[in-house]
This record gives sequence, C-alpha cells and structure tokens, in this order.
Amino acid sequence: MKPTPVRRILWVIAILIVLGLLMAGLARAQPVQVTDDRGRAVTLPRPPQRIVSLLPSLTETICALDQCHRLVGVDRYSNYPASVQKLPKVGGGLDPNIEAIVALRPDVVVMSVSSRAGERLEALGVKVVTLEPKTHADVQRVLGTMARLLGQPDDAARKVWRVIDAAVSAAAQSLAPEARNTRVYFEVSRGPYGAGESSFIGETLTRLGVKNIVPASLGPFPRLNPEFVVRANPDLIMMGNRSMQNMVPYPGWDTIKAVREQRLCVYGPDDSDTVVRPGPRMAEAARLMAQCINDKMARKPQAANSPATRP
Repeated sequence: MKPTPVRRILWVIAILIVLGLLMAGLARAQPVQVTDDRGRAVTLPRPPQRIVSLLPSLTETICALDQCHRLVGVDRYSNYPASVQKLPKVGGGLDPNIEAIVALRPDVVVMSVSSRAGERLEALGVKVVTLEPKTHADVQRVLGTMARLLGQPDDAARKVWRVIDAAVSAAAQSLAPEARNTRVYFEVSRGPYGAGESSFIGETLTRLGVKNIVPASLGPFPRLNPEFVVRANPDLIMMGNRSMQNMVPYPGWDTIKAVREQRLCVYGPDDSDTVVRPGPRMAEAARLMAQCINDKMARKPQAANSPATRP
C-alpha cells in the first residue's frame, strides 16, 4: 500500500519535530563559556538550569530573556517580576547565606563584583559569574553575556535591547518642547546622594533632553553638601522612596525654585526600584521620568472660559 500525500506530509512533520528536539538537546548539552566582570573566563559543561541570583538587576535580566524558570533562589531585594517573590531568599550580596545557597544545588551563582560571596562559594566548588551593570552600555553588554551563559541564540539579547532602546527613545520624544532643558536634581538616597551625569540615571536624563545639575566630574553617585543643591537651584527634583524615609528638610532647601513651586516627584517603593536599577526596566524608568517632567514642567492648556482667554 503506497503512502498517501497526507501521510507523507505527516512523516515529514514528525521527522522535523524529532530533528528539532535533537538540535535543542545538543544545544543544551554544549559547554558554555563567558568572561565576567572580573575578567575571568567561566566555563560550564552545559547551560545552567539551576541559577541563584544575588543582584536584582541580574534577576530581571534573566527574566527579560524569558528564562525566569531557571532561577531557584534570589537575594532579598529581588522582587520583580512577581514570580521571583516566591523563590527562596538567600540573603543579600553583602550578607549572603552561603549554606542556603549551596543547599539549592545551583549550577551557577550570578552576583555583583562587590559581593562577598564569590570566593567562599568558589572554594566550595560552586561556579560564580560576576556581572555589574552601571551604565546603559553595561545593561546591553550584560544582556549579551547572560544570553551566552544561558545558551540562548545570538540574537536573543539583541532583540531585548532593541525593545528597551526604542522605548527610551519614545520616552524622550514624549517630552513637551517647553520641558526640555529643565534643570533636574535626582536624589538617590539621604545624604544627600545625587545621581551624577555619568550614572545610568544621569544617562537617562541626558537622553530625555534635560540638564542634570550634578556634573560627571563628581562621579556617578556622589554625596553632596545640601548647599550644593541650594546653589544649583534646580527647576525640578526627583527622589527615590528611600530618600524620603524619615525625611528631614535640608537647610536652605525652602529657597530652591523646585521646592517653592512644588515641582517634586517622589517615587513610591515599586517605581523607586524601577528608576534606580540599571537593568531591563530602564525603559520603564525613562517613561516614569518623562511623565514626571511633563507633569511638572509642561504648560497646561487653559480652559476656554479662563480670564486669559476671555474676550
């Protein structure tokens, strides 16, 4: 009995499915090697299936690459996306719970360069990859490194970055003409610690077309004398949630234009995490900043019966 055309097609489809599964299996079995931010080459026999992350921005990077399911543990500050909140918490980058991490049997632990866990975990035979995004370029680079570590296709990270970059550009284009060149002060935390031009927050402000009062020469997140901000007299002040906790007015701040005219944007806990983390949500951070600038600086249309428009 000769096979019918339909049966031939079904056989071809079945063969293609089997070949696809074989290729996927081979990809998963291939060794992966990445160079981390210590300059060390880290080799794994296959893409990791059990990952512990000790840095929120790295947690979010893994999930942005649609690989959240590989996470088996995270640091206490990793809270996005919501699914990671159910994972075991293993301390923080500066106070990691080594026993809890080892108990999760990770194939690899990803963390910042400054984390205290790296050498201790490596001494116990645990693979460690350190990555620390600090700028827009770093976010793009870390996406690429993480994609290679995860055994993802070459264009996986590029696709994610294109979406992020396009969204930041869209946020910049949304700014009202009269809001451009607004002089902005972004306070990251009490001190005051400001976001300088060279920080990732500063880069976002620059792309939005506004002026950062904290110059690059002071570093990414310098501690400032409150008098510095008074003298700079910004048009608009942005603050993260942690900066507002137990807020005590700084001396002389009542004379600042932004304070006198109530041009302050204070981000709640969730939005604060978004705007201060150098990771895949930097596009949403740009949107939030642009919204703040437009709300506080753009001219509001006058009503038809307002005194200014009456005949």
